[in-house]
Amino acid sequence: MAVIYDRVALIGLGLIASSMAHAMRRAGVAGEIVGTARSDETRRIAEEINLCDRVVATAAEAVDSADLVVLCVPVGAMEAVAQEIAPALKAGAVVSDVGSVKRAVIEAVGPHLPEGVHFIPAHPLAGTEHSGPRAGFAELFDNRWCILVPEGADASETVKYRGYWEALGAHVDEMEAEHHDLVLAVTSHAPHLIAYTMVGVADDLRRVTDSEVIKYSAAGFRDFTRIAASDPTMWRDVFLSNKDATLEILGRFTEELFVLQRAIRAGDGDLLHDYFTRTRAIRRGIIEAGQDTDAPDFGRSGAKR
Repeated sequence: MAVIYDRVALIGLGLIASSMAHAMRRAGVAGEIVGTARSDETRRIAEEINLCDRVVATAAEAVDSADLVVLCVPVGAMEAVAQEIAPALKAGAVVSDVGSVKRAVIEAVGPHLPEGVHFIPAHPLAGTEHSGPRAGFAELFDNRWCILVPEGADASETVKYRGYWEALGAHVDEMEAEHHDLVLAVTSHAPHLIAYTMVGVADDLRRVTDSEVIKYSAAGFRDFTRIAASDPTMWRDVFLSNKDATLEILGRFTEELFVLQRAIRAGDGDLLHDYFTRTRAIRRGIIEAGQDTDAPDFGRSGAKR
C-alpha cells in the first residue's frame, strides 16, 4: 500500500501506540515512525524492540516535521502535551488522539493548536488488558471500529485520515463528541467500573473465604478480573473526564439491578427468563457483527503479545 503520511509521531508508547506502529509497518502507510514516551524505561524498551524508526526524548522533538501526530497518553495528560508540541507543529499537520472520551479531549487540546493544523480526534475501539510497548500487535485494529470526531476539520484531511485507519484494519465511523461519550459510557466506561467494583467485592470476600473466591474463579469472574486489570491511570482519567454520561448510565444500571433483585426475591422466574433471553440476543448481535466470536478466550489467550 502507498504511504499516506511521510512522518508519523506517536506521543506515548503503550498498547495502542505500539499496535499502531506494528500496523503501520504491516500496511506500509508511514514513511517514518517517530515515537516518544515520558518514561526513560519505556523509551529504552521501544528502542530495544525497534518499535519505531526513531525514539526521541521529548514530544516537541517527536513532532518536528511530522505530517501526523497521534496523542496516545492518558486524557488527563493531553493538555500539557498539546501545550508542549504546539510551537513545534508544522503547518498542515494532522493532530489526533486515541482517547476514550472526546469532549474533554477537544476542550483540552483544541485551544492550544496553532492555525493551519488539522485536529481530528479519534478513538479506536480496541484493546487488551495489557499495556506498554511490548503489548502491541499489528492485528489489534482488524475488524474493529475507529470513531472519528472531526468537528469542522478540513473534509479532505478527514477523508485521508479515515483511509489511514482503514489501512490499519479498522472500520471507521464519525460521531459528534457528546454522542460518542454517551455511547462509550454504555459500551465501555460503565462496564469497566462495574468490573472494578465486582473484583473489589470479591477481594473483601476473599478475606472471609480463605482465598476460595480466587482459587475457584469461574469464567464470568475471570472476565471481570481481565477487564479490571486495565491501566488504572487511564481509567481514572476516563471516569473523571466523562463524568456526566457515566453517572447517567450507572443510574440506569442501578434501576435495572433493583428490578432483578425484586424478581429474585419474589421468585419471578418468568421475568428473569424474559430478561436473560433479551440480553442474550444482544450478545449474539455482537458476535454476528464480527466484534467477537463464541470461541472460548477469544482475543485473550490467543492474541499476539
